[in-house]
Amino acid sequence: MVKRGKIMRSLLAVMIGLIAMVSLTICRAEEPTVKLGALYNLTGGMSSIDAPAWRGSQLAANRLNEKGGVLGGRMLELLVIDTRTDIPTIKEAALKWIAKPVVAGLGYSDSDSVLAAAPVFEKQSIPFLTTGATDPSLPQKIGRFMFMTPFGDNDQAYAMADFAYKTLNARNVAVWINESTDFTRVLAKFFKEHYRELGGKIVEEYTFQADQRDFSTAIENLKQLSPQPDVIFISGNPEDAMPTVQQLREARIQLPILSGDGFDIDLLTLLAKPENADGVYFATHAYFESKRPEVTDFVKAYREEYGQAPENSFAALGYDAVNLLANAIERAGNTEGAAIAKALTETREFKAVTGDISFTRPNRVPVVPVGIVAIKDQKYHLMTTWTP
Repeated sequence: MVKRGKIMRSLLAVMIGLIAMVSLTICRAEEPTVKLGALYNLTGGMSSIDAPAWRGSQLAANRLNEKGGVLGGRMLELLVIDTRTDIPTIKEAALKWIAKPVVAGLGYSDSDSVLAAAPVFEKQSIPFLTTGATDPSLPQKIGRFMFMTPFGDNDQAYAMADFAYKTLNARNVAVWINESTDFTRVLAKFFKEHYRELGGKIVEEYTFQADQRDFSTAIENLKQLSPQPDVIFISGNPEDAMPTVQQLREARIQLPILSGDGFDIDLLTLLAKPENADGVYFATHAYFESKRPEVTDFVKAYREEYGQAPENSFAALGYDAVNLLANAIERAGNTEGAAIAKALTETREFKAVTGDISFTRPNRVPVVPVGIVAIKDQKYHLMTTWTP
């Protein structure tokens, strides 16, 4: 009887344990997901940088969920809408996520899209984290729930101006500006400002529209300049890179061509003659040949998930943005907008693919390094890293 009693008690303990485990599993399964509303231009003019950013975002969410999600086991649910590089569609999509509702919004690699979407989140006190838009005035324009993952245009413009003047010894520069977007106007403004502070001379300012694809007149004017520029700085979007570079090189203008992160695309593939990309320099958020563990881990995971290397640094920015939000949610301890925003503000030296991210500035633009990449011999080379 004693042995039987012990056996019964043991069986009872096992049954209670199993019931507890099943109950815990059911509770966890019933716990609501943590919804993040992603907005990206997966088609249209910004797709070459937004599509990689989306893939990076999805990769981060998948990996976080494999590790148990956030807040003790709640899964991240990353929802996405393709807003087609169309402002009315962007506003409608933002309203849709607010109604869902989501605990935070993220996305976009250009300021115009962010300016259309983020105010909708701001009105509801829901944080919005841009993955790639670089206008440093965005948080000030939109409000206290607006945050940036990348460096600001002031940082990348200053980095490129320093590089032109100090490394390339350029004393005269021609500046070409796509005046159709906020990003390109702001980037050009900061570049000219700092280049002049260094002692350089702007010998030409040429403006063009977003849909312009013929630069023959501008090139002829460039040839007549006196003094001749030492470099050309093109403040352009991704879709401007191929036509400007190709036509300049076809006109036998071999001057160094500098730009911001808008030229962080695969020019070697886009150009009919890849050798025409030699002598192009651009700012980047991430250099994938780096041996930093955050970079090597990301590149390996991206290849395993998508069967290819990351297309450009915007893939890394999308990845970092989701990880930043997840980290903030974890530290906040809940999904309240104000708590998440506070946790983001308190972020210090967060280990990311694009560098150690800290929000120490009052404008909620992170302090992160700017990489400068050169195309030489049809290969990408990291020339230097500029630190704010």
